[in-house]
Formats: sequence, C-alpha cells, structure tokens
Amino acid sequence: MHLVQVRERDLEGRELIGLVRACLEAVSGTAARIVVNDRLDVALAAGAHGVHLPSNGLPGAVVRRVAPRGFLVGRSVHSVSEAIRSARAGGLDYLVFGTVFPTPSKPEQAAAGVVELRSVVDAVPLPVLGIGGMTIERLPSVAAAGATGFAAIGLFGGCEGADAEGRLTQLVREVERSFDTSRGVP
Repeated sequence: MHLVQVRERDLEGRELIGLVRACLEAVSGTAARIVVNDRLDVALAAGAHGVHLPSNGLPGAVVRRVAPRGFLVGRSVHSVSEAIRSARAGGLDYLVFGTVFPTPSKPEQAAAGVVELRSVVDAVPLPVLGIGGMTIERLPSVAAAGATGFAAIGLFGGCEGADAEGRLTQLVREVERSFDTSRGVP
C-alpha cells in the first residue's frame, strides 16, 4: 500500500479539507491511501483514510476510539524506547522512524542510521517505515534493516522536468526490487 501524507501546516481547516478531498479524488481507484498529518479533525471531516500523528501528538488509542473502522493511524518515533512505548499504548497501524540518514530538511537532527532502524523494527510488532535522507541508492539498506517501506519528500524532487519519467521508473524499480510490497501497512 502507498500512503500519501498531506502535511500542510499553514492551511486553515477549510482549505486543508478541500486539499485532502482533492487528494482523495486523485487516488480514487488505486491502492494509495491519504493520511493527514496531525489533524484528526480534518482527516475525519474530509473522509481521509487516516491520520499520521507526530511523536508528541494524541495517543493512538484515543484516536482509535473516535475513528471509523478501517481508519489508519500512524505515529512518528525517534528512538527504540519511543517506538516500544507507542506500540504498547495501542491504537496504531504503523510507525515512521527517523531521521535515518542526514537530511537537509532537518540539519539539526543527528541521523540514527540503519542499525537503529533495525533495532526499532525488531522491537515492535508494527510495520515500520524509515524516513530522513532517503535516496534511491539508500533504499536497499532500509529494506535490509527490515523496514516495510520508507517516507520521503526530497526523493521525489527529481521526479519533474525532462527526465521525470526515467527517474520515477528507476525509483519504482528499486522499490519493487528492495521491498516486499505484499506486506506493509494494513
């Protein structure tokens, strides 16, 4: 399954609901699912497939009590202990762990590395996605660490312009080669 996280912190609720609904329409008929970053209210109002909670966000179990059946609930975590606490607290479908590699979007945050990613994967029963500094060349090591998948923004930055199709084809091939796409986020 592919998740598209709508993360527009500067939009007011009404505008964000409109954007989420447009995203839902865009993925209609595909396996992609739309989750909204940190805004359970918007996710529910727009009919999104789920919500992605920051590490300091609402408890997953609280979200689960108000969410409809099949609603995805994920959380960002930054350490093994945080991953274990989050998984034990319940209500989550997946975790996103990072920052795995150095990334220009969070230069102040030290990279945890793939060994720490493996530790998180081994410590929790939930699917874990790696985030931070993802490149096509790094995806095999993320998969080898046991991650179900990855999250990225910058990785897709090269998927526009004259060589967009070639770059995107290369990315899809590496994902198919590296990750077991039959398992993952429910």
